[in-house]
Amino acid sequence: MGAQRKIVRPVVSDPSTDESLLDSPEFVTRLMRVAQLWHYVLIGRALTFFVFAFVPGVAGFLDRPSQWLVMGIGLLCDLALTVVGQAMRGGRALHPERLRLVMMASMALIAVGTLLNAVAMFAAIAVPDGRFFFDAFTAIQIGSILVAASAVAIARPAFFAFAGATALGGAIGIASWPFAVAGLVFLGLLIVMMREDIRHQRRATRAQRFAISDQQRALGLVRDFERAGRGWFWETDRYGQLVYISPTVAAKLGLSLSDILGRPFTDIIRKRIGNDESEERTLGFSLSSRTPFNELTVQAAVQGEERWWSISGNPISNELGNFQGFRGSGTDLTEKKRSEREINQLARYDTLTGLANRLHITDLLERALRSHAGQAQPCALLMMDLDRFKAVNDTLGHPVGDQLLQQVAGRLTQIVGDKGQVGRLGGDEFQIVLPQLTQPEKLAGIANAIILSLAKPFAIEGEQVRIGSSIGIAVSEGQGVSVSALVRNADLALYAAKDAGRGVYRFYADAMHNQASERKAIEDALRDALARDELALLYQPIVDVGTERISGFEALIRWRREPEGVISPSKFIPIAEESNLIIPIGEWIIRTACATIARLGPGYRVAVNVSPRQFANEKLPTTIMSAVSAAGIQPDQLELEITEGVFLDESPENLAMFQKLKRTGVRLALDDFGTGYSALGYLKKAPFDKIKIDQSFVLGAADPNSMNAAIISSIVGLATALDMETTAEGVETHDDLALIRGLGCSHVQGYIYGKPMELGEVLVLLGEGGGRVEAKGYKSAREPRRTTFRTIQVTSGGYQYEAIVRNMSSRGALIEGLWNVPAGTDLILEFGSDLSLDAQARWSSDNRVGVQFTEAVDIEMLISPAQGRATRAVQPPRLQRIA
Repeated sequence: MGAQRKIVRPVVSDPSTDESLLDSPEFVTRLMRVAQLWHYVLIGRALTFFVFAFVPGVAGFLDRPSQWLVMGIGLLCDLALTVVGQAMRGGRALHPERLRLVMMASMALIAVGTLLNAVAMFAAIAVPDGRFFFDAFTAIQIGSILVAASAVAIARPAFFAFAGATALGGAIGIASWPFAVAGLVFLGLLIVMMREDIRHQRRATRAQRFAISDQQRALGLVRDFERAGRGWFWETDRYGQLVYISPTVAAKLGLSLSDILGRPFTDIIRKRIGNDESEERTLGFSLSSRTPFNELTVQAAVQGEERWWSISGNPISNELGNFQGFRGSGTDLTEKKRSEREINQLARYDTLTGLANRLHITDLLERALRSHAGQAQPCALLMMDLDRFKAVNDTLGHPVGDQLLQQVAGRLTQIVGDKGQVGRLGGDEFQIVLPQLTQPEKLAGIANAIILSLAKPFAIEGEQVRIGSSIGIAVSEGQGVSVSALVRNADLALYAAKDAGRGVYRFYADAMHNQASERKAIEDALRDALARDELALLYQPIVDVGTERISGFEALIRWRREPEGVISPSKFIPIAEESNLIIPIGEWIIRTACATIARLGPGYRVAVNVSPRQFANEKLPTTIMSAVSAAGIQPDQLELEITEGVFLDESPENLAMFQKLKRTGVRLALDDFGTGYSALGYLKKAPFDKIKIDQSFVLGAADPNSMNAAIISSIVGLATALDMETTAEGVETHDDLALIRGLGCSHVQGYIYGKPMELGEVLVLLGEGGGRVEAKGYKSAREPRRTTFRTIQVTSGGYQYEAIVRNMSSRGALIEGLWNVPAGTDLILEFGSDLSLDAQARWSSDNRVGVQFTEAVDIEMLISPAQGRATRAVQPPRLQRIA
């Protein structure tokens, strides 16, 4: 195959290890051909037997059993060999051992048959001198004939001509017509035998020519394959030494073919240690046990370079099934190995920061939780989220965000050091695995160091970027916590840190899991609430201040679930938002509200709340038009209350949605104005018809010491300038109503005109008063409060916070130090080790929260706890409106 083959065999002292004559395929083939032609010999010898016996007969031949019987036994041997030869013509393959026995039997039959025929024949034609000896001249003549026969046997046609001429010449020489006839018959047999042999030789020559052509074609293909570098080939002898290998492999090994051929194949394979040695052992075992192998990965013995091969091999045998060595192929895996290594790097490490990615950090966490023996190990997991990272991407662009993440990764790696491993899960989420570290004070120190470090400004492209971080910490004390459970615990702790105002860390507590389980249960039940008809709408009147006539209602959702009863919207609406269930629920609210408008008549409107997730749904305008059309009402009878939360996304799509909604003909109201992310520019861009003043500005607005009146006045003036209506929410007292009316607010909504009610109650109310309603309630907004300054502990959702009580009455208080507390949040106020009150948040602004006690209390007892435990009044607290 392009190179001279050099076969080197070791010196073997035991001759039995060499190949015997009967193991030679060439000799076996020739011997089989002899057996197939032996029937001609049988005919000739049978003819000789009859000539000796009858025509014309040899004197005394039949009288001597030592002649005719011996010749007859020889003929039987010839007959047996003829049968064997004819049986071999079928081409049926025999087992090597059985074929060996057949060949041994054929050789024996040739030798024994020829011996017996020669003994009888020569005894019969011996010189008749009474001693049965050949004449010396006859012996010389026979010897010369045999010598000549040996010479012409090289060419079969010449041998046949020689044999025929000898037989015919002998017959002519003794001038005996019977012998002449026998010679002619013998000559005819030789001619027939020669013709058959010639045909056989032609077929064999033709097959050999085709085989050579196929071999040359295959050889050309193999050489092209080798030159292209797509693979290479090798072959060994039965001693495992190379007799052929592609020249390209020799070039890569830096050796010549003469240096490689004759060496064991395993010499060009690098011996390795560790787990990789298994491939090498598999190769050695396959070569020694003479079993095939396929695509074994081995390392080539190339100096100064790492090169990998994939090799396959199969044992080769001759036609008789005797093992001759191995022959196989190989391909170069070096580039594939490098690619796999790069892919593995990409698969296990974050390309942006170089930190471990989700897959790798999970694997590291699994190893940190389990020793090599499978025993549980202590470990801590920190789950971290960046605060205000989205604002950086939105304002400065994603390239700046990417650089920020890289610098964050550098600071995290520097702080953690060799105590653990930092990983990036994606986006702005990070995980930190700390094996063998469970002490709360040390974990708190690391978390605090991270928070302080990331709070420092980052310098990116000449800009100073400031962000923050929140961290959740979960600890496994070696009690066999699973990876998923530890990650879940850390995630819950991170959620609690964010809920606590961000920029802090929180340790996992069992109460967090209980709250998460409760949220999951609410979500699962909420998915079936619509199908079970558990959701309902209540309607609270919205009254025109000037005429005291009801202009419309706000639809407020309620969930009545058995056996829990009514579930507060403040509990299930956030869950509906997170799970995207707010979309089908919101569609149901719109369709139900439109059906209600149809029953109320053309003089009334109904307002429904639209969440930011609903607002982002491109199908919202289609849903509204479908509901309005199905109910047969005017589009402006439906009012959509949109919170300021939608202003967080100042995108063209947002403005386009405002325009689409306005084109449907419905009215748009800006809900809870002034409490969220107010952007006055949006009042100009977004086509609002009404501004709703949040109840946190209305409650206590009549108090001379409150600034709420000035804020309400400013909002009313702004709305009037923009030709918008205003609705004040949460009006409960006559003093507040008088103030609102005096400040020019156009509409009022609150308990003073009615609480949320069923549709049947609404129809009764409208039927009795014709749309007019009378204000009913207390005159004063609240009883006088005591100014105080005292530190208390506030517990909410399993967490405890420190806060300051500013103002206090028997029914409520003003608390500072708590940020962004949703209205309706249940709180426990601890004034001492044995003094605690149940309360509920009514409103929240910055770090100030107005709370209402569940029961009326004695203020003096709280301010001066030494006088005794605070007493609880029997009078139940007044119910809050829940939107």
